[in-house]
Amino acid sequence: MAKILVTGGTGFIGSHTAVELFNAGYEVILLDDFSNSSSKILTQLETITGQAPEFVELDLCDEKAVFEFVAQHPEITGVIHFAAFKAVGESVQQPLKYYRNNFYSLINLINAFKSKVNLVFSSSCTVYGQPDSLPVTEDAAVKKAESPYGNTKQIAEEILIDTCKVTPELKVTSLRYFNPVGAHSSALIGELPIGVPQNLVPFITQSAIGKRGPITVFGNDYNTPDGSAVRDYIHVVDLAKAHVAAIKRMESAVAESNYEVFNLGTGKGSSVLQIIQAFEESTGEKLNYAIGPRREGDVEQVYGDVTKSAEGLGWKAELDVNEMMRSAWNWEKYLKDNPF
Repeated sequence: MAKILVTGGTGFIGSHTAVELFNAGYEVILLDDFSNSSSKILTQLETITGQAPEFVELDLCDEKAVFEFVAQHPEITGVIHFAAFKAVGESVQQPLKYYRNNFYSLINLINAFKSKVNLVFSSSCTVYGQPDSLPVTEDAAVKKAESPYGNTKQIAEEILIDTCKVTPELKVTSLRYFNPVGAHSSALIGELPIGVPQNLVPFITQSAIGKRGPITVFGNDYNTPDGSAVRDYIHVVDLAKAHVAAIKRMESAVAESNYEVFNLGTGKGSSVLQIIQAFEESTGEKLNYAIGPRREGDVEQVYGDVTKSAEGLGWKAELDVNEMMRSAWNWEKYLKDNPF
């Protein structure tokens, strides 16, 4: 089987995707700089898969190091590019940090591979901003980003589109995913934010276990059924499987063009308050939460039309919100007894 490079491979989505690549029979090489992950994930992956993953510690913003790495690994035929900063709130406060990291890493990769590679790009539903209609399809207008993080995803897609136009041998699939949550069924890998979590579910689990204080629901005056913001939450294992499907599609040469884009979600929206309720019902744990003001950079509601991914990738999300909450909680409990 082909060898696939997973950048950000010890991160939340990267580590789960590594498992699914192993399960599908691929050879995998992981790359990370541990800026938002732990080296202990490598041991966890070996326990889950029964094989030690090949790993290289490297900063993708270091152009020389990237070129040297790629020259030393001519066997790599596919890249799944996760390595990027991702916190909306932090990006508002530190925009240059996000522009530098998220652009340099992508450009260095493309240049180093000389464009002869199958590339899966980790994009985001943030490119849609607040859509005019829901569920949002891949043909919806890309609106002015609500945050620097969202803007890096928009511009990165533009970089890839422009490059594909003049580089027919480059194949790119941009996967616009919604809100990944949950953890592997083994409870050995999951979301591991450094510092205070910027995303809802890890803050919920850390609050429930006593690591954080009360949960703040950012706004209850949105035009949604219960006033809290609505998102399309997707289990990270389902999400990981979609990346394998994207690699297989490019390998099979059935793509309509050398640049394609797919939404990855469940196709259904859940509000913040509904997620809190789902956690309480699926775990039996009561949460302490309070309503706060809206958070800068957040959109009111977004959830995706996933028809195209079902047809083009032969993929659909299978795990429901209760399983998302249960698995996230099991991971949090594991961390309490086995701190990273």
